[in-house]
Amino acid sequence: MEEKKINDKQLYVHKEPFEYNGKIYNRYFIKGVVRGREVKIDIAPPNKDTDMGGYTVLDIVFGELDRAELIIEPYEIKDEKTHRVIAGNRFIVRTVDEDGKTYECAVKPARTSDKSLLQMLLSE
Repeated sequence: MEEKKINDKQLYVHKEPFEYNGKIYNRYFIKGVVRGREVKIDIAPPNKDTDMGGYTVLDIVFGELDRAELIIEPYEIKDEKTHRVIAGNRFIVRTVDEDGKTYECAVKPARTSDKSLLQMLLSE
């Protein structure tokens, strides 16, 4: 499958630590500009509500890095009953360590507003 880039520009997911109840956690987001306005689009593991290990996987993918490549893979699924084709994008965060080993994790926009902002960013 072909990876998609925005205007031939690679997008990155950034990692930023924050403190909550005395513990340090990481926030993951994409920085971009939509209609001249700087935006931060929060990113989360695909099943963040049911799979609490998703953030552990993201932490491992990032390691000590503060940013990772965002890979966008277009997909199409054909519903055999209705013959409708459903199209969309799959989002993956990827890093490669010094030994050439690849680490990756599927992600999604964290909220509906993040999904809207990401769609706007992709269409800029």
